[in-house]
Amino acid sequence: MPKDTSIRSVLIIGSGPIIIGQACEFDYSGSQAALSLKEEGISVSIINSNPATIMTDKVIGDHVYLRPLTLESIAQILTEHANSPTLPTIDAVLPTMGGQTALNLCVEAEERGLWKAHGVKIIGVDVAAIEKTENRESFRQLMVDIGVGVAPSKIANSFLEGKEAAQEIGYPLVIRPSYTLGGSGGGFVHKKEEFDAALKRGLEASPTHEVLVEKAVLGWKEYELELLRDSNDNVIIICSIENFDPMGIHTGDSITVAPAMTLSDRCYQDMRNQAIKMMRAIGNFAGGCNVQFSVNPDNDDIIAIEINPRVSRSSALASKATGYPIAKIAAKLAIGYNLDEIENQITKTTSAYFEPTLDYVIVKIPRWNFDKFKGANMELGLQMKAVGEVMAIGRSFIEALQKACQSLEIGRAGLGADGRQKRNIEEIMYGLEHPSWNRLFLIKDAMSMGVPLESIRKVTKIDKWFLSQIQELVNLEVELKRYSLNNIPKDFFFNLKQKGFSDIQIAYVLGNVTEDEVYNRRKELGIRRVYKMVDTCAAEFAAQTPYFYSTFEEAPIQISLVGTEILSAGDELGTNESIVSDRKKVIVLGSGPNRIGQGIEFDYSCVHGLLAAKESGFEAIMINCNPETVSTDFNMADKLYFEPVFWEHVREIIELENPIGVIVQLGGQTALKMAEKLHENNIKIIGTAYNDMDVAEDRGRFSDLLKELDIPYPKYGVAENAEEAIVVANQVGYPVLVRPSYVLGGQGMSIVINDEDLEKAVVKLLGDLPGNRVLIDHFLDRAEETESDSICDGTDVHIVGLMEHIEPAGIHSGDSSAVLPPFSLSEKVIADMEAYSIKIARALNVIGLLNIQFAVKDDKVYVIEANPRASRTVPFIAKAYDVPYINIAARIMLGVNKLKDFNIVRKLEGYAIKEPVFSFDKFPEVTKELGPEMKSTGEAIRFIKDLEDPYFRKLYKDKSMYLSK
Repeated sequence: MPKDTSIRSVLIIGSGPIIIGQACEFDYSGSQAALSLKEEGISVSIINSNPATIMTDKVIGDHVYLRPLTLESIAQILTEHANSPTLPTIDAVLPTMGGQTALNLCVEAEERGLWKAHGVKIIGVDVAAIEKTENRESFRQLMVDIGVGVAPSKIANSFLEGKEAAQEIGYPLVIRPSYTLGGSGGGFVHKKEEFDAALKRGLEASPTHEVLVEKAVLGWKEYELELLRDSNDNVIIICSIENFDPMGIHTGDSITVAPAMTLSDRCYQDMRNQAIKMMRAIGNFAGGCNVQFSVNPDNDDIIAIEINPRVSRSSALASKATGYPIAKIAAKLAIGYNLDEIENQITKTTSAYFEPTLDYVIVKIPRWNFDKFKGANMELGLQMKAVGEVMAIGRSFIEALQKACQSLEIGRAGLGADGRQKRNIEEIMYGLEHPSWNRLFLIKDAMSMGVPLESIRKVTKIDKWFLSQIQELVNLEVELKRYSLNNIPKDFFFNLKQKGFSDIQIAYVLGNVTEDEVYNRRKELGIRRVYKMVDTCAAEFAAQTPYFYSTFEEAPIQISLVGTEILSAGDELGTNESIVSDRKKVIVLGSGPNRIGQGIEFDYSCVHGLLAAKESGFEAIMINCNPETVSTDFNMADKLYFEPVFWEHVREIIELENPIGVIVQLGGQTALKMAEKLHENNIKIIGTAYNDMDVAEDRGRFSDLLKELDIPYPKYGVAENAEEAIVVANQVGYPVLVRPSYVLGGQGMSIVINDEDLEKAVVKLLGDLPGNRVLIDHFLDRAEETESDSICDGTDVHIVGLMEHIEPAGIHSGDSSAVLPPFSLSEKVIADMEAYSIKIARALNVIGLLNIQFAVKDDKVYVIEANPRASRTVPFIAKAYDVPYINIAARIMLGVNKLKDFNIVRKLEGYAIKEPVFSFDKFPEVTKELGPEMKSTGEAIRFIKDLEDPYFRKLYKDKSMYLSK
């Protein structure tokens, strides 16, 4: 069926601020869906309160509404469109791209008659389907009716019903609240004494105060399938995903692998058939769907866990894993197309009615931030705790697993073999039994210490096949120790690289050699990476998509007509599918996995950097490993390398592509940390030069610069151990702010008020970050905090925005409510902030962006720090003022424009407030105290007309309440 021509204008509901359990995968889906609908000539309106995402940018939607995600906001938008001669009347709403937030809002609007009153049809999902899948009892009954297995369970709306259910089913149990996201309120109950507290938590977490009390199938294997279905009832399976971790850990906290590795063909076919039956049974709608199953490892019995009638975290992963753009196709299905009428986005010659085939392996590892939540329960369970994730692509599971470990940015060079291993056997065995963020590394440590594979399997319930793969790494390390760098046999060296060992790991195992020496020896032996295309069809059809991953591959052996073996094209190292053009190229380094302190705002910046480079005539190349983001969409850059932002990988891509330079300003601290390596290797950094960036990062050099410029700054000192720190602190005066150099999001920062606390803080810091120096600043107690963002082209400086924080200095800027423009600062303070910003930008020779943090006390402005890169606040200011600041900054970095070329006109009536959003509900044992270390996971934007606004008044009244050390 061709598209429904009655749909001319669609409203897409976004997912709001980033929280644990609902992150930027939905902004990726929403952005893709919006662009897909625009291709069809449909006007797209977007409602989302998140200023940090590209989804709320004018390059994505025709009409973008940065408003709270409430029924009132939706009613206002529908009315504005209905009554305006210039706006199109909204015909349909697409709620499947904004996670649970959008689905719940859509259902509420339906119940209140809002869609009917405005003549808006719901597309992409059936409201009855949402009800069937979200209501635990309806879902259980439906599965029984269609003959799909489920775990024994009972629904409970009260304590009495819950206790009766537990008595009937028996322990261990799992409690699953209805209508929640990321497993909120859910948990396991192993014995009777734990039941009351777990039941209370579940009933309170569910908006309908309903839970499912279910038999826990702990130790069973967990799988997911991603499906698409059209209005002709054609269903295709896009991807199978297997959880490395068994049942008992939320799938968002599990390491996952695609395609499924340990499924028998018979069991997989059975699972496919059940998934298709489930999707057809939940309602008559066209779009995407995610189904989760559990399989008994002893007999292959299958039970259904849940089905989500929307795109999910896993569909973002599946899209990147297969190259099949699920959200893009789902949007086209929602407006009436059938699968066989849509073009395959990758080959451009076949239809979208096909199931992708993978000739590589995908591994996703979640990224946690427990270090930000002191006292949090770090054990993983039913309630999701990860803040981001990485994805890696390799020719084998073990290669992809090691690449994923390199992508995490937790200081690991792969899976072990990097000097970070644990040696305490009791600690290791406890960690295997009580899974946390490091269980994968502890498995390897246990094997290295001789713990038998079968003992590890019994404790972890992880499939033996996965464990045997990790055991192989241990065996290879033992063998590697027999050699020195100069006598490693070429085939063994090649095998190490195929198994994902980084040069730095090989150097560590050999001892007494450097990463560079290993790299040079490898090049001498002719062992180099080849780049393979992600083409969705295992090279069965020619692909048009420049989306690559690296591997080490021997040449395919071909048999000639006379029966002799020949190497293809005489290349003993296999074929490199990344064809290098002769165009001028720019590489943009991405920001890696989302975490607290470095989130989606840097992805927004990277996307604008790519667009600006393309618009300026450069070939734009992206390197990033985050599957949730728009920057890793296969059609955003001219070329995408889905690789770790890890020196060895970046270096070889640069050698292959030979760009005119690399942009590091847009990818947060991740990209900035690579600047030194680029500088040492004579690779041009586009924008501000390395030495100038280093002045800003090095507290000593920066303070010397401020002294020279006659700009006030808090008294400070630098220490390399606790004794020195105490001397410095007494010189500058308590309270003091203690922090390491070169970190993001206030990592490791604390405010201390005496020698004893200082000693503890310094010892801990140097233990966590060995080799670092500790900065000790006098803390300006009860000061106001403010900040500026600016763009400098080497001559002129444009102040992008000045913001005043509502919370006092001492609360990290990412956790503060920032008001644009300032609301209570004197003219003198504002003039000083502007003057200091201009002076510092020129003194640092900034080409591009600069963020400066100030403290204001007794009308005197002190500079706290300067960051010559994109900041968390630039996307917020760009949305508030409606000016494409990152695009402007990127063009200046590239040297194609100067500031005078732009006519910048700000559009903001009243004030915009950047409001931080926290995920403390995932860590109920953690206090909500705020200090110099950032804890918020996302942010929303709120516009107010004036300072009498009740929301602002309340914020201002509570401003110091959570300040802590």
